[in-house]
Amino acid sequence: MLNWLKVSKKRDERAPAPGRGPAAEALELALLDGIRRGRRAEFDALYRLYHPRLSRFLAHMMRQSNALDEVLNDTMLVVWQRADSFDGRSKLSTWIFGIAYRKALKALSRQDLAVDADAVDEPADTGPGPEQRLGLAQLRGRLRGAMAELSPEHRAVVELCYFHDMAYAEIAEVVGCPAETVKTRMFYARRRLRVLLDDLAGHGEL
Repeated sequence: MLNWLKVSKKRDERAPAPGRGPAAEALELALLDGIRRGRRAEFDALYRLYHPRLSRFLAHMMRQSNALDEVLNDTMLVVWQRADSFDGRSKLSTWIFGIAYRKALKALSRQDLAVDADAVDEPADTGPGPEQRLGLAQLRGRLRGAMAELSPEHRAVVELCYFHDMAYAEIAEVVGCPAETVKTRMFYARRRLRVLLDDLAGHGEL
């Protein structure tokens, strides 16, 4: 089984990721303050900071949709136009990713792509997965392919947790649901990924 699928129930209590500490957050808040004052230079700087992070998140959530750039720009337009609505009760990154998440869901609904509800199923098999047969490069490629089979809601929580290093409580704020719902989505997303990766291994594709 993939090591990163063996997520601890205490994952949401871990330390912040390198480079995302108080200094980085203070810089972003300073840029937002400039945006509130209508300063384009500060907006451009914040846009550059968030462009790669939002691009990655939206690409994996939306499965390389041709609306990705539009959603990203719409997200940052909200930041520019509604900077005063950020009240500081969450991290600035949480607020921005929350805007991106809602914009992405709206874009997907316009494209008639299904947003699946959380499945109710038996607990996942805890047997060994196919990672022993994979090199790291193969694993990453197959993992991305498997993630494309998840619903947008499930892809979002996996992406935010493992690739943006957000805690469950923060993810809950981004996607607008209780933390327990995030944990449920993570459980079923991991279960589905495990099945998909085992199927690929069984067909000799890994």
